[in-house]
Amino acid sequence: MKKPHSFHIPVMGIGFTIDTPLKVAQYGMDSVISLVDDILLEKLRKMYSEKFEIPYQEISEKIEDFRAKRITSYLNLMNDLTEKKFKSMKAHISSKNYSDLVAYINMLPDNSKLKTDFKVLISNVFSLNKIKSWVSKNLVKGAIDVNIMTKVDKDNYKKDKKLPVEYNDAHAALRGFAQSKLNSAVVLSAGMNPRLYSYISQFDDFFPDEKGVFNKRIILKVSDYRSALIQGRFLAKKGLWVSEYRIESGLNCGGHAFATDGFLLGPVLAEFNEKRDELQKATLSILNKELLNQKRSVPELPLSFEITAQGGVGTQEEHAFLLKHYNLDSVGWGSPFLLVPEATTVDYKTLRKLAKAEEKDLYLSDVSPLGIPFNSLKGNTKDVEKQMLIDKNRPGSSCPKKFVALNKEFKDKGICTASREFQYLKMKALDEMDLTPELYQKEVNKITDKSCTCVGLGTSALLKYDLDTKVEGNGVSVCPGPNMAYYSKVMSLQNITDHIYGRDNMISRTDRPNMFIKELHIYMDFLKNKLNETKPSLNQKEKKYLKTFMNNMAIGIAYYQNLFKEIQHSFGDIKTTVLKELENCKFSLDAMQTELHVLTVMA
Repeated sequence: MKKPHSFHIPVMGIGFTIDTPLKVAQYGMDSVISLVDDILLEKLRKMYSEKFEIPYQEISEKIEDFRAKRITSYLNLMNDLTEKKFKSMKAHISSKNYSDLVAYINMLPDNSKLKTDFKVLISNVFSLNKIKSWVSKNLVKGAIDVNIMTKVDKDNYKKDKKLPVEYNDAHAALRGFAQSKLNSAVVLSAGMNPRLYSYISQFDDFFPDEKGVFNKRIILKVSDYRSALIQGRFLAKKGLWVSEYRIESGLNCGGHAFATDGFLLGPVLAEFNEKRDELQKATLSILNKELLNQKRSVPELPLSFEITAQGGVGTQEEHAFLLKHYNLDSVGWGSPFLLVPEATTVDYKTLRKLAKAEEKDLYLSDVSPLGIPFNSLKGNTKDVEKQMLIDKNRPGSSCPKKFVALNKEFKDKGICTASREFQYLKMKALDEMDLTPELYQKEVNKITDKSCTCVGLGTSALLKYDLDTKVEGNGVSVCPGPNMAYYSKVMSLQNITDHIYGRDNMISRTDRPNMFIKELHIYMDFLKNKLNETKPSLNQKEKKYLKTFMNNMAIGIAYYQNLFKEIQHSFGDIKTTVLKELENCKFSLDAMQTELHVLTVMA
């Protein structure tokens, strides 16, 4: 059945979308829960069990396979509660009370067949029985999808004995999802993890029946076509099908920013659109052969997949253009939803900071312990807490959760680079090096810049629901994308859907750049910084990387120049400005290419 909405709500942080399905699924909206923090999930399961008077039994760390069991139990609870809300909406339609149904219908896009059919239905004779029958047949609940960062797959130990790989964090999270009641998808992000991908094949729910139906589906979050093809083929060789390729802008997104080699979103989407059939054929032939080899059902009809995109979209015109021009199945709207309390879980203090944020307050930071650039908000309370510890000469976190204790420089078990232990050992090692005071301080700043994001990204939910934060503290990390700068007010769910579908405008500023141009400027700044960083000691590997990056950027700019010259029915009011911006960027890129060439010749 076709989805009611043409947008989805991606995962945001660890806690910001932790219970979003309970808020929006009844309106047919898809959203994604992070599975990083089983401790947080268990706390919320207890809270919701008490709220809805459901028997609760704690799953403590003493229980065998507690992480997977916590995740399964929380997801089952979300499934049951959303199903109950959805059924209640359908069951309690009366002549005096059908406000939830009206809200569902009102929030649909105006070109929705569901909306049109409903209007026709009620414009004739108002019959409750007919309405109930129509609702039962036509309305669907939004999906409760889950996100697993594939590289956050820490080894686990029982006392000092290392547990088998299936007890690693990402493996246990996958098992928790696989054993849940959910009929939905796991979004695999942060790159390829061959061991984890192979482990998926141990669960029958991920395989299709003869009708091509799955109980559990796979969504790959990717930023370029080549990565999608490699990962799609790898999974097909295990008999696993990718049901959706979710393309995300490398830098114009929230959270971790996986900078591509200069691949811009527009050209990437164009390549997916052009090679969609090629991707399907390349993976389907491998899949069917493997399904036969495993003596499993081969679907009667060829399997298909969806292609979606997210990262920086901010207007109805951009939303509609992406859907139509690139034949997308859905568009992800992330950061603006942080200002929608009806959809996301953000504490009041952070909500106010986000609403006031401007471009200068949003930056690509180095705070993530994963060593990946991380979009962040200046002055977030976790960074304030971090600075207070630095000022006390006690830098680093106590590391209460250890989800990203992945660095094995000092210990085989791994330590988080944001932890007090790691930063102490790292600075001790610095002391033994003969560095100038300036270089020493520069290295110290790099070490202490890391923040305890695996705690900070979940704390907002605890504060919002007035839950105990004794272990976590009150510091909140928040990870909006650059697009947040153009939204300055708290919105209702109706407000944001009206904005997405062009019935209202939630952006009060008139200077918001087009999403493609904004991403281009972010990439230009990233490239400029990379060039300046590597200039003093440019090696062969760095030269090759920068040359490839610049060449891809040049291709991207040329693509946009052709695109904006040729499109007839979109962006007419900004076309001249956009083409001028593109020309300026081309000039700046040419200058950087010349500088790199000179540096190469002189080396």
